[in-house]
Amino acid sequence: MDFKNELLIEFDREVKRTRAILEAIPDNPDWNWKPHEKSMPLGRLAGHITDMTGDWAMHTLTQDKLEFPADHKWEQYFPESKAELLKRFDQQVPKTRAALASVPAAKWDEPWKFIFGDQTWIDQPKSEVYREMVISHLVHHRAQLGVYIRLLGAKLPGTYGPSADEM
Repeated sequence: MDFKNELLIEFDREVKRTRAILEAIPDNPDWNWKPHEKSMPLGRLAGHITDMTGDWAMHTLTQDKLEFPADHKWEQYFPESKAELLKRFDQQVPKTRAALASVPAAKWDEPWKFIFGDQTWIDQPKSEVYREMVISHLVHHRAQLGVYIRLLGAKLPGTYGPSADEM
């Protein structure tokens, strides 16, 4: 089995599904809307999803660690429009795919760390971080976004088969 080819196929498949969900966000939504007081606002969730295939994936694929000082303030991407969100997603995906294709086989077993201040939050092989914190994380938040879209009254595309809106 060609490990790299399998990762690229999976990436392409999940990116296609993710774009379809992002396209399903209603036009001109209230980006601050959230279904529950403990939920992320729609804009933060949608922006976070683009980070999975953008900045977060790139850090994972091109670096051996991501380290922030304890006083670092993360400024998360929060879209101003659906068009801007899709443009950002579309600009990041080819760069991330190229980075994924260029990871040498030996790098997948090497440690990858996420350090915030003096605390190490992640210390796992790069392969595990990529699969869990990029791909699985993407799928998790994409499913959350699907619930938001449904609650906003919009139609959902199928992901692993047809949705109720497509039947």
